[in-house]
Formats: sequence, C-alpha cells, structure tokens
Amino acid sequence: MKKLFICLFCCLLSVMTEAQSIPKMKIGELLKMVDTSSAPTVFNFWASWCGPCVHEIPWFEKQVAAFKSKGVKLILVSLDFPDDYPKAIAAFAQKQHYHSSIIWLDEQDPNVFCPMIDKSWDGTIPVTLMVNNKKHYRQFFNHQLPETRLVLELKKLTE
Repeated sequence: MKKLFICLFCCLLSVMTEAQSIPKMKIGELLKMVDTSSAPTVFNFWASWCGPCVHEIPWFEKQVAAFKSKGVKLILVSLDFPDDYPKAIAAFAQKQHYHSSIIWLDEQDPNVFCPMIDKSWDGTIPVTLMVNNKKHYRQFFNHQLPETRLVLELKKLTE
C-alpha cells in the first residue's frame, strides 16, 4: 500500500510540475482564431529573449485576471525561434510562472505575417492586439503597454 501511495504521489507531482503544452499555429490559423473569438481577447506577441515583452507579461496576466468576470482572455503568441519550440518556450514560461495560454507562431518571415495582423506592424515586439468580435472592436498597439494604459484599454475592450 505504501509503494502504491508513493507511486501515485510521484505521478501527481510530475503532472503538477509539467510545463504546459504549447500548440504551434500558422498565421492563417491564428487569424481564424482572432476572427472567430467569441470572448474579448488580448493577443500579446512576445518572445522569451525580448526584455520589454517579459517585463509586461506579469501585469497583462494580473490585469486580464481582474477582468475575468467580463470574460476577457489572454493569449500569449510566442515569436521565439524554431529551435526553442516547444521545450525552451515551455520551460521559460514555467520559470516565469505564466498562467495564460501560449501558442507558438510557426512563421519565419515577419514581412509576410506582421501586416496580416495589422498593416502598421513593422515587426518590433512587444505588440498587442485586442479583439471583441461581438462589439466589432479591434485595436492594435504597436508598442509596449504600460500597466495603467493596459487597464484603460481593457475597459474599452469590454465596454
């Protein structure tokens, strides 16, 4: 019985500490997700090697959680290098204690995929796309969003 308990405990522990699964998507799949999202959704484009990106994600997670009652979701779209997918991205997210859904954009040419997200996107990160399809709201931010500005923009997203 003791061996069974130890075995179950170890299995449970490994599941609890396992990094999240990170799906990969092509730009067409991501655009479909953006266009068909039924909830107000924040798409934050980031990479683990981008200091400003890593700096803003904790307040994105905190403030989106504060809007949970309004159904707001946060999707972190990783633009990390193919060699980092999936293990390095998942390990980084676990180390940083990210709780949001993460997808990896499986695209290599920003000259192709960036303007598909927004014509003004020149490829720099972090950038954020906020979408509320029920209210026909779509706003792109081609820069880092300070936390106070993020709160104002989440209010606009959910009004």
